[in-house]
Amino acid sequence: MKTRICGTGSALPKREVTNDDLSRIMDTSDEWIKSRTGIGSRHLAVEETLVSLAANAAKGALEEANVLPKDLDMILAATLSADNVLPTLSCELQRELGASNAVAFDINAACSGFLFALQTADVYIRSGQYKKILVVGGEILSKLMDWNDRSTCVLFGDGAGAAVVMPDEASGILSSVQGSDGARGGVLSCPGRKNNNPYVTNDAGLSFVSMDGQEVYKFAVRTVPKAIMEAVEKAGLAMEEIDLFILHQANIRIIESVAKRLKVPMEKFPTNLERCGNISAGSVPVLLDDANRKGMLKRGDRVVLAGFGAGLTWGASVLTW
Repeated sequence: MKTRICGTGSALPKREVTNDDLSRIMDTSDEWIKSRTGIGSRHLAVEETLVSLAANAAKGALEEANVLPKDLDMILAATLSADNVLPTLSCELQRELGASNAVAFDINAACSGFLFALQTADVYIRSGQYKKILVVGGEILSKLMDWNDRSTCVLFGDGAGAAVVMPDEASGILSSVQGSDGARGGVLSCPGRKNNNPYVTNDAGLSFVSMDGQEVYKFAVRTVPKAIMEAVEKAGLAMEEIDLFILHQANIRIIESVAKRLKVPMEKFPTNLERCGNISAGSVPVLLDDANRKGMLKRGDRVVLAGFGAGLTWGASVLTW
């Protein structure tokens, strides 16, 4: 028994902010951002919440999979930027959808989050415990950015993607790999709420995302190709048999480097970072839905999904569509 993606969906905030828009509020330029990252614009939440974005993405996935919310057994939500500490995004999504029979919980593995959630769903389905699972990845990262730090804030965007997975005898996930390196986690971080109990006085202000871009780049270009090669070999396939590579959309240079190291043409690596930026846990499912809606995925295609980011964490899955 395999775990097959039966439907996808995605949602982006209405407000699209171009590099030129950012150049009017900070010392940057379209050329500076594009030449270093490949990003041309990103969507930032103004009226939207993460719950509203995730719900819209989920509805698209449920519709394509022909699954009613009440028939869901589980909701897994991957995020680092939920609207609330409590209740979790998954439980709020359960409420919004009316998925009264689903168990719901969140996973935080940053930019690898959707892959970790998908692989968790795979284990539940293979065990026979659940049959219909909604997997969501989404972020509103704009609330965690220091908008005076032009080296970091220009990279990220908001949005959500979703997939419905179910058991299938023929198609589905063939193999998965995961990894973490907490010893190097400090290169991409965002401190949490400080302790403030009756015995601790803390006047710390808001914390924001900080990143050592060079170290993150080195980590990605070394780790991602290795993880993909391991997953493809584990699936019993050769690299040339993979039809499409859906990678986390962090930086075009990283994607180009991965393609080069794998000796795979860039034509097999669709991108949307030029208009979405880095959506962390939302990156892979938003791009997956984009490729699906554009007809780039055909039944039987062999696809690699790969995420990598803060933690440091990484994950890759090989599946048949």
